[in-house]
This record gives sequence, C-alpha cells and structure tokens, in this order.
Amino acid sequence: MTRQDDLFEENVANVIEKYKGTVYAIALTHTKTKYDADDVFQEVFLAYWKKRPRVRDEEHLKAWLIKTTVNQCKKNYNASIWKKAFSFAEVRGEEGEAFSFELPMENAVFCAMQKMSPKLRGVIHLYYFEEMSVKEISKLLRMREGTVRMQLTRGRDKLRELIGRK
Repeated sequence: MTRQDDLFEENVANVIEKYKGTVYAIALTHTKTKYDADDVFQEVFLAYWKKRPRVRDEEHLKAWLIKTTVNQCKKNYNASIWKKAFSFAEVRGEEGEAFSFELPMENAVFCAMQKMSPKLRGVIHLYYFEEMSVKEISKLLRMREGTVRMQLTRGRDKLRELIGRK
C-alpha cells in the first residue's frame, strides 16, 4: 500500500465521520426503515471508496454524497423486495426496543414525513434538516427553483395536515 493509498484511507474515515449523520438521515427519510437505511449508508460510502470522486471543495463533496444517497435509495426502492418493506413502527433496534427520537414532536414529524410522497419528503428533508437553500436543492435534484418552492409549500401543508397543527 502506497502513502497515497494511506492518505485516501484516512480521508475516507474522516468523510464518513463528518457526513455519517447526513447520509443516514437522508437514507432513513427515504427508505423508512432502519435496516434499509443501514444498507444505503454502506452502499454510499462504499461507492465513495471505490470511485474516489474528484471533488472541488466540501460543498461539492456534500452534494456528491447527498445525490449518491438519493440515487441509492431510488435504486433500492425500485427493487421489488423494497416495495414490500415493513413499516417504521415495526422496526426494532438491536435490543428489541422500538426505534424513536428523544422528543415526541420529533417522532410525530418523522412518522408524518413517512406518509408523504418521496419527492415532498426529500425536499423537506434537504431544506430543514440539511439546511440547503432552494437554489442548492434545485441544482442538486436538477429541477427548477419554482418546483422546489412548490414542493416545499405542499410538503409543509401536508405536514400540518398529518400532525394536526394549524
């Protein structure tokens, strides 16, 4: 193994540590199950390790990881077994406990998001959880800014309806 390979291996570890939360949250938002999100998480970082993408800066790296995560989620969803996945409420952790967030409102928001269409759910997640601008989301997902704004509006309305808040 060369010194360059050692440096890349160290870089991969740093990238995983820095972006593990982002990748996992997007995967969980799209796949709806802990186990599926784990698989997507592994596939994304394996792709990063294998492809060694040339990135200009941190913003470009984050965009590459998000786009790869979204694409992997779509790829997994299109497989027939993924369409029959069990619900989030059925997912149990390693100790057999039900998966949940610390605050009840976080659980309510997450469960409501799972009832939304994937495109609304994805845009809402990128905007609120990844703190991306409409322009950044537009560029990443290759859609017009007006489309992103409309999906955000529809997503917010759907969340209000599902959570029961005005």
